[in-house]
Amino acid sequence: MAVPEVEGSLLHAPTDQKYAVLERQSSSYKTLETFALEKEKHYQQQYGDMYFLRLTKLKPAVEKIAEEAWDGFQIAGETVRKVDRVLDVRQGELCWVAGTIYMEMPLKPNILDDISKDHWISAPPPRQKYLSPTGEDLTMLEDESGRLRLVGTPLANEMLVTGCIIAVMGTENANGDFEVVDIKVPDLPPQAERWHTSSPPTNGTSRKKIKLDEDGDEDMDKPASVGKKIAIVSGLGFSGTESEHSLEINLLVEYLLGEALDPTIQESVSQISRLIIAGNSVALDNEAVSHDTIGNTRKSHKKYGYDSSAYNPTPIAHLDDFLATLLPSMPVTLIPGFTDPANVSLPQQPIHPAMFPQARTFGPMPPTDGQPKQAGWFDTVTNPWDGEIEGWKVLGTGGQNIDDVFKYVESEDRLGMLEAMCRWRCCAPTAPDTLWSYPFQDDDPFVMSSCPHLFFVGSQPKFDTASIEGPDGQVVRLIAVPRFAETGEVVLVDSETLEASVVRIFVA
Repeated sequence: MAVPEVEGSLLHAPTDQKYAVLERQSSSYKTLETFALEKEKHYQQQYGDMYFLRLTKLKPAVEKIAEEAWDGFQIAGETVRKVDRVLDVRQGELCWVAGTIYMEMPLKPNILDDISKDHWISAPPPRQKYLSPTGEDLTMLEDESGRLRLVGTPLANEMLVTGCIIAVMGTENANGDFEVVDIKVPDLPPQAERWHTSSPPTNGTSRKKIKLDEDGDEDMDKPASVGKKIAIVSGLGFSGTESEHSLEINLLVEYLLGEALDPTIQESVSQISRLIIAGNSVALDNEAVSHDTIGNTRKSHKKYGYDSSAYNPTPIAHLDDFLATLLPSMPVTLIPGFTDPANVSLPQQPIHPAMFPQARTFGPMPPTDGQPKQAGWFDTVTNPWDGEIEGWKVLGTGGQNIDDVFKYVESEDRLGMLEAMCRWRCCAPTAPDTLWSYPFQDDDPFVMSSCPHLFFVGSQPKFDTASIEGPDGQVVRLIAVPRFAETGEVVLVDSETLEASVVRIFVA
């Protein structure tokens, strides 16, 4: 017999109302091996070869743009001519030449600073900028033949850092400096259409299978991606002690899992098909730094190898718990950052699965003979990382590349630096000069051979996004992902339009 309802009572009779079952959207995903290093790494070779490799790859592109722009250009009746090498520039002749930028900056780090940090009681504080306040910085253009100093007004209007490839037009003055009239950069590389971004096999990757439809046209397997979103978070900052933002972390987990939310938000969260963690998931350990009686920092004695007294497993254990909670519900891509337990030099290799005893059970299965490696539900990747998500070419980093370029320029515009990298066709131009890097000999993987549709960097001061266009119709979505530990913000990217929005999680 049904119990009669009493007005004002919290008890209600059962109803026949049916609730919709929400399911997590599936993710179309492929990770590439562009920045993977061989197991046998060698450090005997010199770093100079990287600059020659970069110049060899990008010089034809920038020379093509320069030749189209300056063909027949005249000043005072003199027609500009191309010279092949920096040393072929002659005083008083209007010409143009391509080469590699080198910034001569007295405040750039050097080996003596590293030695001082080991031997001084108080190490020099890190510099926010390499720019000299007295104007001692010099801009050089170099190639395999020599080096030429650049001067002129256009330099002040163009963002330049060590390692970018450009072409300059002008003339050499009486002082032996090159008076710049105009500057050209390689600009955005060719961009493939969506769902057609796979390239020929490189470092073990494989092509997407292409089949022909009834009309004989290429027909890619295109899973439905309407309504899907990609979540990107950076700077989680798990520490060895009780974190000040642990409550925000718990709220982030509840948000991504759709717990404790109203049905409307739950439906929106169910559209998140993948979570990307873009670096600095673990905070810096400050316990190893001691202080003397006058407040100066004193570094503890170095002990190489495993040191049980100094190693703190708690931060990575917290990260493992965080991942193990999310992975049954959504796939995760983990990019290492500067503070994470990975090699410091770029490209950082994936954090070893042994660090995650719980989350690694969601990792990839060992590849069978003759079959390409498949990404698992939990994918630990390199930094930088490139892959394909919902048919888009995606490139992302942990933020070290932008942080280093930031020190070279007066600008505070992080998105402007992202755009400049795209137009330089290089995602880490200052490596290996001031950004630690592996000494590549055969290829420079930091050069963008194809244009990404989405380019993001993690661990930035604030969220920012923009869309840029190239000369051939290329469109790139740029995203600066903020540090979650400081802002509590998560970036959501629409998989159809690549429009970015931000969700802020905070404790009132």
